[in-house]
Amino acid sequence: MDERELRQFLLYLGSALTAAGEAVNQIEEHLLKVASAYGSPNARVSVLPTYLVVALEPGEPATLEPTRQLRGGLRLDQTALVYDVLRAAERGEPTPAEGSERVLAAVRMPPRFGALTRTAGHAVLIGGICLILAPTWADILLAVLFGVVIGMLRLVGARWASAQMIMPVIAAFTVSAVTFLLAGGGWADADLRAMVAPLVTFLPGAMLTMGVVELSAYEMITGSSRLVAGTLQLLLLAFGIIGAAHVVGVPAPIAPEDVPNTIGWWAPWLGPLVVAIGNYLLHAGPRRSFGWLTLVLYAGWLGQYLGDLVLGGYLSGFVGALVLTLVAYAVERVPGGPPALVSFLPGFWLLVPGALTLIGMTEYLGQDTVRGAEDLIGAAASMISIALGVLCGHPLFRAAVR
Repeated sequence: MDERELRQFLLYLGSALTAAGEAVNQIEEHLLKVASAYGSPNARVSVLPTYLVVALEPGEPATLEPTRQLRGGLRLDQTALVYDVLRAAERGEPTPAEGSERVLAAVRMPPRFGALTRTAGHAVLIGGICLILAPTWADILLAVLFGVVIGMLRLVGARWASAQMIMPVIAAFTVSAVTFLLAGGGWADADLRAMVAPLVTFLPGAMLTMGVVELSAYEMITGSSRLVAGTLQLLLLAFGIIGAAHVVGVPAPIAPEDVPNTIGWWAPWLGPLVVAIGNYLLHAGPRRSFGWLTLVLYAGWLGQYLGDLVLGGYLSGFVGALVLTLVAYAVERVPGGPPALVSFLPGFWLLVPGALTLIGMTEYLGQDTVRGAEDLIGAAASMISIALGVLCGHPLFRAAVR
């Protein structure tokens, strides 16, 4: 077997898994298993935020591959194809050259849905998140309209890498400025929680939580990098909100003590279904995966709800993440079920600590420093709770399978 082709296959596969959002300790475990299947049981693999290093034997020259060559994040259908290649490679089925071609084909695959459908999916996703926040009908209508605008901005910004860096600021400024102008004219209330819902796809909840997971697995470089990148994204969003408040000429908003639910008790329970529809359309869910995606989202949501009733707010995130992880890995083992990562990552928008952190950071930088600090501490506790749930879920599932 050509060792050069095997190294290239491992590097491409690891880069694709990194782009999909998998934790680096899991990526290293997968790649070592693949290397062993191809006759290199002593391979050495190191996964870092922007590149991978692979050596097939101790003492042999190592090969380095920048992960940015594969152009960043993957959709759900691309992630499913990459995991199909991974499963086949763990059995040693495709040749390394064929495996590399299949990985590149998955990464280059065009979106299954058109721009109009993806924009509509973004609006539906935002509407589902707003339902979970127990809002008013006016909040939902405004959030869905903002979802269309932000969905169009994301499509336009995806064409230029430089625009993607400032897109959180542009989106937060646009949403906040319009909300403040409507509030100034008496058309709407300037509610910080209602403004956060349209920005949910920019919130780095998964990034922050996976950073904590990687730090817990002693992956200090990648875990720290994720936490820094996620915090910067939150700062950009908070800067957009506060900047809009200053331009429009209103005080920086605060989160209300009690958010009224004028729709009905059923609104938060309908939310996960709407979020599943939005995720499926926006991120091009694999065929025949919608039912599984909905099941995993409801499992996580129900676990969080029951955990809140029994154990309280902070531990509810632990229970929700634990149930979400167990069900996602169980679905993966069902014939025809999507990979766990496909149904697992969208669940962070239900358990997301990013929304709480953005609210706290905006309050801290704005007019309510004390309350903002309290919300930031609460968000940090929720993030650690969710990360512990993820950390416990995978080993528990593997132990149950054994």
